[in-house]
Amino acid sequence: MEANPKLLVQVRNKLRTNHYSYRTEQQYLAWIRRFILFQGKRHPREMSGTEVEQFLTWLAVDRKVSASTQNQALSAILFLYRQVLEIELPWLSNITRARKPARLPVVLSRQEVQVLLNHVDGRFRLVVQLLYGCGLRLMEGLRLRVKDVDFEYMQIVVRDGKGAKDRVTVLPDLLVESLKAHLRTVHDEHENALRCGTAGVELPFALARKYPNARLQWAWQYVFPAARASTDPRSGAVRRHHLHETGVQRAVRRAARDAGILKPVGPHTLRHCFATHLLERGYDIRTVQELMGHADVRTTQIYTHVMKKGASGVKSPLD
Repeated sequence: MEANPKLLVQVRNKLRTNHYSYRTEQQYLAWIRRFILFQGKRHPREMSGTEVEQFLTWLAVDRKVSASTQNQALSAILFLYRQVLEIELPWLSNITRARKPARLPVVLSRQEVQVLLNHVDGRFRLVVQLLYGCGLRLMEGLRLRVKDVDFEYMQIVVRDGKGAKDRVTVLPDLLVESLKAHLRTVHDEHENALRCGTAGVELPFALARKYPNARLQWAWQYVFPAARASTDPRSGAVRRHHLHETGVQRAVRRAARDAGILKPVGPHTLRHCFATHLLERGYDIRTVQELMGHADVRTTQIYTHVMKKGASGVKSPLD
């Protein structure tokens, strides 16, 4: 890869100009490196759709990757050609596509959710409760900022969710007091960090230049900050980041194991439970669609296949 350092720098700069997330940046760069290595370190300008088809087919046939993984690799390569090299690839029609299985989401009963929550480690319990009670994706919950929790209207504003969309979801009554107590503790930690000179958070887009002091303001702080300040991998600035997602993922898996739940359970399972349980209680599917942030109601309809009014709501002739 020594022959292509400038190319990867161009890709990185273009990704940041287009406001792609750090995680997407890392994944796209990794796929582009892998594509170049697969083709014998040839420069992408020397290749075309044929080489791209060979790489994507190899992923599906030899590496047996999932459809979503293959699509991510394709997105990274298309970004390279269209956005960086400004080359339009011919239509890729000879790719062997990885099969996308038609799987139903794993959903826990309300009793199972309650048992699971009771087994979650105390440090992560409030995060996990919000994932279920608000239907949040894991990173939406961890990136939540103080200003986006509205106790007056009993709602949470999700900023820059999937598809770069904002939405509003419900704030559970049951969590109000514990969330307020948590924020008081976080506020005290923030005041202490200000005195020590280690306070400050990352601000989205150009807000850091427009409002240079906003990073220190209480309203912009993360609801679930990390225990200590860390170095930002992009800017090198030392500041307070949010909790790392792996801690929550491990806590949920450990809680499921301790609770004796045999279904495969992760943080995203709780979002599936949120939608399914609302539909079971008779809420309109369009309302659930808005709370979930789905662009298409057909995405929300998948939960009608796993709710108790579906197959489990039908009496077997044997009974």
